[in-house]
Amino acid sequence: MKPSSALEPPHDERSAETHTTKHEAGIYPDLDLAKPGSTKNYWWVWVIVFGLIFFGCYKLYQGENARKADLSAQKGFKGPRSLPVVAAAARSGDMPVYLEGLGTVTAFNSVTVKPRVDGQLISVNFREGQEVKEGDLLARLDPRPFQVVLDQAKGNLAQAKGTLAKDEAALRDAQVNYVRDQELFKSQIIAQQQLDTQLATADQVRGSIEADKAAIEAAQATINAANLNLVYTRITAPIGGRIGLRQVDSGNIVHSTDANGLAVIAQLQPIAVLFTIPEDQLQPVLTKLQHGMKLRADAYDRDETKKLGEGTLLTMDNQIDPTTGTSKLKAVFANADRALFPNQFVNIRLWLDTKRNAVIVPAVAIQRGPSGTFVYLVGSDSKVVVRAVKVGLAQGNEVAIEDGLKPGEVVVVDGAEKLAEGMAVTVRTPGPGAGKGTPKG
Repeated sequence: MKPSSALEPPHDERSAETHTTKHEAGIYPDLDLAKPGSTKNYWWVWVIVFGLIFFGCYKLYQGENARKADLSAQKGFKGPRSLPVVAAAARSGDMPVYLEGLGTVTAFNSVTVKPRVDGQLISVNFREGQEVKEGDLLARLDPRPFQVVLDQAKGNLAQAKGTLAKDEAALRDAQVNYVRDQELFKSQIIAQQQLDTQLATADQVRGSIEADKAAIEAAQATINAANLNLVYTRITAPIGGRIGLRQVDSGNIVHSTDANGLAVIAQLQPIAVLFTIPEDQLQPVLTKLQHGMKLRADAYDRDETKKLGEGTLLTMDNQIDPTTGTSKLKAVFANADRALFPNQFVNIRLWLDTKRNAVIVPAVAIQRGPSGTFVYLVGSDSKVVVRAVKVGLAQGNEVAIEDGLKPGEVVVVDGAEKLAEGMAVTVRTPGPGAGKGTPKG
C-alpha cells in the first residue's frame, strides 16, 4: 500500500458526473457560474475596492507630510520670510528740463566752386579733402584770351584819348575865331552868316569832344572787364572749410554755367544741426527766444550714449510742418574736435531750465495702480510700506517727486512685482549703474 493513497480523495467518475448533473439541474442556483456574463453583476465591488485603495494612499500621503513638517519644526527649520529686492535712496538734486529731438548735421555754409568765366582749366591747386582758407588758390584758367582783350582795349583807349586831344585843340581854335568874328561883325566887316558859321563849327567840335570822351569811357570799361576776367582766371576759395572731391580734371574746358562746378567747400567749424520738436513743445522755446535767452543744445550719437558736442540754439523756422506737426530749429556748434560731420544723424537735447533741490528717484521705482502712482518704501524694520507719491518732471531714467517722499528714504527699484504692504524684504546691493539715470551732460 502507498502512504499517500490514504490522503487522496477517492476518484469516482460517477461522482463527478453526478455533481455536474446537479449543477446543470440548478441545485446550486446562487453559484450559477456557468452562465455567460455572470461577473458583470459585481462591477461596483471593484469600484469600491479601488476607491478604498486611493483613499488610503491619500491619507498616507497627508500623514507623511505632517510627519516631515513636525520633524522640520523640531529641527528649527524656518521657511523664507523675506524677499530679496534692489533699493535706492531718494536724493535731492537739480533736475534739468530739456526737450529732445531728432536732427541732421549740416554744413554751416556750403559753396559749390564754379569758374566765373569760360576757359581751359590749366591747373588744379588743391587736394581732395583738404582744409582750405578763404582766398586760397584752387585752380587757374588760361589767361591769354583775356590778356588779348585787355591789350586791345588799352589801344582803343589811347586812340580815343588822341582823338579827344585833337578835337579839344580844334575847339579852342573855333572859339578864338568866333571871338574874332564877333569883333569884325560889330565893325561891319563880315556878314552875319560868317559869324553863325563859325559858331556852328565850334559847336560841332564840342560834339566830337563828347564822342571822344564816350569812346574813352568805353575803352576804360573794356579794360576794367578784361582785368576782372584776368582775375577770374584765378579761382580762389570763397569761404574756409573742407573741400570735397574734384569734379573736373586739368585740360578740360569749363564754363560758368556748369552745374557741378569744380568742387564743393563745406564749412565745418562752426557747424549747424537742423532738428525738429513737436508743435506742443514750441511755446516754451518761443518764450525763451523772445526774451533774448540763449538756449543750450547738446548733440548725442544715435544710441544717445556719447555726447558729440555742445552748442547754442540759433533760430527756428517761421512755420510748422502740417504733415508732421513739428517745427524745425537750427543750432550751431563750434565743432572744435570735428565730431560732427555733414548729414550725420544725431539726437538733440535742448535745455530749457533746471529745477533746483528736487527729490529725485529712479523712474523704475514708480508703480501705478487704481489709486494713482506709488512707491514701495523700505522702512527701518526691513518691511515695505506703500507710499502714494505725486510724480513731477521726468527726464531720462529719473523722475522728480513733488509730494510724498523725502531725500534719503529708500524705495524699491527691482523686485516690486512680488511685494505687498508690510512684507519683509532683504535689500540687495545694486549692480553698477542700477537705479541710476542721471541725464547726460
